[in-house]
Amino acid sequence: MDGVLVDTEQFYYDRREEFMTSQGISISHLPPSFFIGGNMKNVWSKILLDDYDKWDLDKLQADYLAHKNNNPLPYKDLLFPDTREVLEALKAAGYRLALASSSTNHDIRTMLSDNDLFDYFEVISSGEDFKETKPNPEIYQVTMDKLGLKPSEVLIIEDSQKGIEAGVAAGASVWAIKDERFGMNQDKATRLFASLSDVKNQLV
Repeated sequence: MDGVLVDTEQFYYDRREEFMTSQGISISHLPPSFFIGGNMKNVWSKILLDDYDKWDLDKLQADYLAHKNNNPLPYKDLLFPDTREVLEALKAAGYRLALASSSTNHDIRTMLSDNDLFDYFEVISSGEDFKETKPNPEIYQVTMDKLGLKPSEVLIIEDSQKGIEAGVAAGASVWAIKDERFGMNQDKATRLFASLSDVKNQLV
């Protein structure tokens, strides 16, 4: 979803940094690419380092979620201009579409609702529903099972290093939208494309 259908990564980073600063926590030791494609519940140890045991993690996570809820993403403004056209073309060409994102169920459904995109996807999976999210391949394995497809029948479109690694580990082919801003390692993707429209042009 993020970085493929909606251009959310910079908004996420700015919102995250604002919260951390308000708590007196620095994330300057981590590159922006570290956060992309993952879920905050899995990375507090890397953020807090030696101070990890000094924090009430449940409260910190709850406070972070409250900050997110008070600063929602403007999904209508962040939808890539070609997203709807690409989904429409793929659907019309007979492709079966699923969405597997590390984002929360609430964020996924808000994005789909705000942009009226629900009907394009047969299966919707959130990293919130798994013990570990990307780069763990489980989210993709479960999504493929729900579609009734083998990995050899599936093409995954990603952008993040974590997402690409998850897709490859799940046994599917993985193409990626080329990152020009965050320094992500996309070497494991089979092919890189400048936009979702370029992906569509290879498929339709």
